[in-house]
Amino acid sequence: MARETITIECTEARKEGKSPSRYTTSRNKKLQTEKLAVNKYNPALRRHTLHKEIK
Repeated sequence: MARETITIECTEARKEGKSPSRYTTSRNKKLQTEKLAVNKYNPALRRHTLHKEIK
């Protein structure tokens, strides 16, 4: 299969001492070889923040 399940985590929450929000999604690893970075909502910070792919 070309699709893999990945986890994306908030990049700003740890700097502010709050718990980071995490989302799971999938991507096509043959077409998208770089790591995923998406703006998603963080309920602990109550705003949209940048979420990056983690291992």
